Amino acid sequence: MSTLSTHVLDTMHGTPAAGMSVVLSGPDGEIARGRTNGDGRCPDLAPSPLPAGAYRLQFAVAAYFRARNIELPDPPFLDVVSIDFGVTAEGHYHVPLLVSPFAYSTYRGS
Repeated sequence: MSTLSTHVLDTMHGTPAAGMSVVLSGPDGEIARGRTNGDGRCPDLAPSPLPAGAYRLQFAVAAYFRARNIELPDPPFLDVVSIDFGVTAEGHYHVPLLVSPFAYSTYRGS
């Protein structure tokens, strides 16, 4: 069994992305949903321990930037960013998201 955490950084403003909606899904559908805190983290999103399997994190990027009065095209270039990832045996999986209205990156953190 594993653990999961995520952290969202707003690269447009150089700040944590506080208040972004995040959804965690697994093979059987939605597991949990939440919002990032003031540090851009969603500490209670994933059940612990997390069984091995395929998962998806969905981040409501356009809604986050619109809530900050950022003018976006219609439709937005990035609406919801989905990150599909696999969890094996034991270990900690940290999935950071660095995002702006027109770009994002992710990696397996520690």
